[in-house]
Amino acid sequence: MKRNNNRLTRGRKIESKKGALNVNTRLEDNARLDRRVRSRASLTVGNKAIYPGQGPCLICRVVAKTVGSGAMMFYQMSVLDESGGELFVPVDKARAIGVRLLMKKSEIPPLLTHLKKRTKAADNWKQRASDNLKLLTSGSPFDLAEVVASLTELSDTRTLTLGESGTLSKARRLLICEISEVMAETKMAAELKLDQALTARK
Repeated sequence: MKRNNNRLTRGRKIESKKGALNVNTRLEDNARLDRRVRSRASLTVGNKAIYPGQGPCLICRVVAKTVGSGAMMFYQMSVLDESGGELFVPVDKARAIGVRLLMKKSEIPPLLTHLKKRTKAADNWKQRASDNLKLLTSGSPFDLAEVVASLTELSDTRTLTLGESGTLSKARRLLICEISEVMAETKMAAELKLDQALTARK
């Protein structure tokens, strides 16, 4: 009996390692795709950019603000979705925070192709929550696609937790907003593209 328990324990460890390897491989693929998006021109006034967790914004101007005993330069950004609002982002930290230019139209098809790939979320809900938080706040559209694809696939087999439902909803909203802005089309049309890609998962 003890031997059987040891075999089960080893089996679980092997499955866990395989799952971790699969996740790491997908994240490496995401990073390669994302480098193409981030490698373009620097942020300038008049650009539309993405702020992680907020979606498309317009860089309105660069302003100086006093911080402590010195002055710092900030991008003043207006959020472009219906929630509105303004953000002030330190110019020298914008890239590190994950602020980037909008995708190009030519980058939308690879993003939709990414959504068509089958993926698997971690079995442990705490690990899933940790993974999804990192992906959601990275600023990468491909990481958002990973969240949408994995949680959508998970929802096919079990009921999502309240937190997972909220995460899926937010990731979908951010992706739809960017696709809509890039393609100059309605959010309804962008959502249709996203749903068609998910339906075509292989």
